[in-house]
Amino acid sequence: KSYLCSMCDETFSQEGHLNELSLIGMKPYSCNLCDKTYKSKTNLIRHSLVHTGDPQPYSCSVCNKAFSQKGYLNQHYLIHAGEKPYSCSVCNKTFSQKQHLNRHYLIHTGEKPYSGSL
Repeated sequence: KSYLCSMCDETFSQEGHLNELSLIGMKPYSCNLCDKTYKSKTNLIRHSLVHTGDPQPYSCSVCNKAFSQKGYLNQHYLIHAGEKPYSCSVCNKTFSQKQHLNRHYLIHTGEKPYSGSL
């Protein structure tokens, strides 16, 4: 059995190889209401809320900022609590959110040669 990529028409002998293709930049799931594309069906479904309902049903009780997922809201609450559980192993700077730490690491790798506010 062979597996055909719907985006580039390349054929693969194993389904896993086809799935790997989507992990390296292909976005085979596209919204039929706008031009957005996604790597996973889950992200496309999450995006569809923009067109069909409230895309951000979870609101912060402190500042009213809204989020699409409860987990994002829970991470946001760390900001208000002053908690910073993520620490840079190079300079020991701490962050309330992991994505802020990941962005900060770019300073040390030279990919982002300025320190900015992080």
